[in-house]
Amino acid sequence: MAVDHARVEAAVREILAGIGEDPDRDGLQETPARVARMYAEVFEGLDQDPRQPLSTTFDIDHQELVLVRDIGFHSMCEHHLLPFVGVAHVGYIPDGGAVTGLSKLARLVNVYARRPQVQERLTSQVADALMTELEAGGAIVVIEAEHMCMSMRGVRAEGARTVTSAVRGMLRENSSTRAEAMSLINRG
Repeated sequence: MAVDHARVEAAVREILAGIGEDPDRDGLQETPARVARMYAEVFEGLDQDPRQPLSTTFDIDHQELVLVRDIGFHSMCEHHLLPFVGVAHVGYIPDGGAVTGLSKLARLVNVYARRPQVQERLTSQVADALMTELEAGGAIVVIEAEHMCMSMRGVRAEGARTVTSAVRGMLRENSSTRAEAMSLINRG
């Protein structure tokens, strides 16, 4: 589903008028079109298949933890349409030796992040995709993010970071394996 630029532009003009601005004023004339182009980019994950990044695998005899830390991302809170920005730490244990490219883990995070989202769902979606698409023996995803809906408005808790985790399979079942993964995530 592609972004309907004309519809977004009309809505942005209405928002500008609704807050008491003149959408025809010199500095705002192009704003509706700019916002429509930005939304097409920010929400491009709606048009992407989250299975695709993990479709390429390599047969390597590795059955230990694979972890990529500090994957930067931007997403939009579905409650206020304000950004939340942070890092994702994504790990999995291959089952049977099939691994995916390291960059594919970052792509997976970004497919889900580039949708109207909540952090808790984003965390679970990434972990569940690792388990389903890679048939991983275990998965761990920890996401840390600052939410502009908390920083800019409401409580105005600037700098507060929310941390969520999703742990699946043997990483959930085996406390020492989970502790090892968490110690690698928390190095820093």
